[in-house]
Amino acid sequence: MNYNLLEQTGLGSFDLTYLFIAAYASIFILIILVIVQTVRLNKLSKKYKKFMSGKNAKSLEKDIIGLYEDNKFIKASAEKNKSDIRALYKKLQSTFQKVGIVKYDAFNQMGGQLSFSLALLDENDNGFILNSVHSTEGCYSYTKEIRNGMCEISLGDEEREALNIAMDL
Repeated sequence: MNYNLLEQTGLGSFDLTYLFIAAYASIFILIILVIVQTVRLNKLSKKYKKFMSGKNAKSLEKDIIGLYEDNKFIKASAEKNKSDIRALYKKLQSTFQKVGIVKYDAFNQMGGQLSFSLALLDENDNGFILNSVHSTEGCYSYTKEIRNGMCEISLGDEEREALNIAMDL
C-alpha cells in the first residue's frame, strides 16, 4: 500500500500496526475511565436522591433555616449555662465548704464528751470556730473569727485541732 501522507511527512517506512495498537490501548484506557466515572456518578446520584427525597427547594430551605435556628438556640443556651456556672461558682466560694469538729470533755468530772469545737470555713479558709463548753452549771458557747486560716484570739487545743481538720492539715 502506498500512503502518500506518510511519505510526505517523512514516515513512509513507519509500520501502521504500532499506530493501531497505540490507538486501541488509548481507547481501552478511555473506556475504563468512562466506566469508573459512571460508577462515581451513580453513587453521587444515589446520595443526591436520598438527600432530596420528598423535598423541594422551599422545604429544604425551611429545614436549613430550622437547623440554623436550633444552632443559635444551642449556642445561646451554652453561653447562659456558662454564665450560670460562673455565678454559682462565685457564690460557692463564700459558702462553708470545710468542716472540722472535735468532741471533748471540758471538765474531767462530766464524761460523755458533751463539749465540742466546730470549725466552719469557706474556700479561702475564712469562717469561724464555735466552741461549746458543757459543764454541770450549764452550756456556754463562744465563737472566734477565722481569716485566711488564722485567728486573732488564741485558740485552745481542741479549737486548733478542729481548725486543722477543717483546713485538712
